[in-house]
Amino acid sequence: MPREVRVVQGDAGGVGTLLRAALPMVPVVKGLPGVRKTARVLPDVELRREDVAVERAHVTAYSRVCGFPVKDEVPLPYLHLLAFPLHMRLMTQQAFPFPTIGTVHLENSITRVRPVRVGERVSLAVHAENLRSHAKGRAFDLVTRVTAGGERVWDSRSTYLRLGGGDRENGDQGTRFEEVPSGGATWRLAGDLGRRYAAVSGDHNPIHLYPLTAKAFGFPRQIAHGMWTKARAVAALENRLPDAVTVAVGFKKPVFLPGAVTFGARPTDTGIGFVVASRDGAPHLLGRATFA
Repeated sequence: MPREVRVVQGDAGGVGTLLRAALPMVPVVKGLPGVRKTARVLPDVELRREDVAVERAHVTAYSRVCGFPVKDEVPLPYLHLLAFPLHMRLMTQQAFPFPTIGTVHLENSITRVRPVRVGERVSLAVHAENLRSHAKGRAFDLVTRVTAGGERVWDSRSTYLRLGGGDRENGDQGTRFEEVPSGGATWRLAGDLGRRYAAVSGDHNPIHLYPLTAKAFGFPRQIAHGMWTKARAVAALENRLPDAVTVAVGFKKPVFLPGAVTFGARPTDTGIGFVVASRDGAPHLLGRATFA
């Protein structure tokens, strides 16, 4: 049967969505009717935003935080920001089986069919699929489709993990990415990077904001957003990527803020492989750009 389609009017995010994300993590409150997570399957629903403007001021702010030049075409990962409120709306429904906070972003793949220009109007659709056993818990995908004038222009797939009860032998092991030498460049990252990216992206997960809020979730200090790390890597490759391209990454270990990371890239038979790594060479992110 086809998925139920729900059209979301206006801004799909906001304070209400953040509150719904936080409530399932609050003792006592998380067990109340309307908050308690009881579902065992992904909701069979598609959320849509129609006729969304690609606004220059927002694109410019994103470009500056992530290291892209300011142009009339939006950076390849930018449309993730327009889809993110739908991701949050979907995952904060009571019918979604897992709390939003504490769910780990494992992988992200974006396919750009053609560049989207500032000033275009786009429609976005998001659904969840492929709930499965993982080596470390349970994994699922959030799939986004973006169209402009009825034409498909951009797709993405984000894989998330809920830790616990995994199948180390038979569970999903994740995408295998080729190892790439690091050390081509060093990026020094300020302690407020998470707050600056949150202000643009709307992703105010407390693990990215301050040492105190990160420590509440088991981190010694705040960490960079995974999608910022991907965006910064794409920005470093931008002048080498064709219009039609797929860029996939795996998030391997957190980037602590403030800090420094290295970036490396090399050509492959199908495009470019790249890595964001710590100074000792351990990867934070592994990725590949595949040319269409």
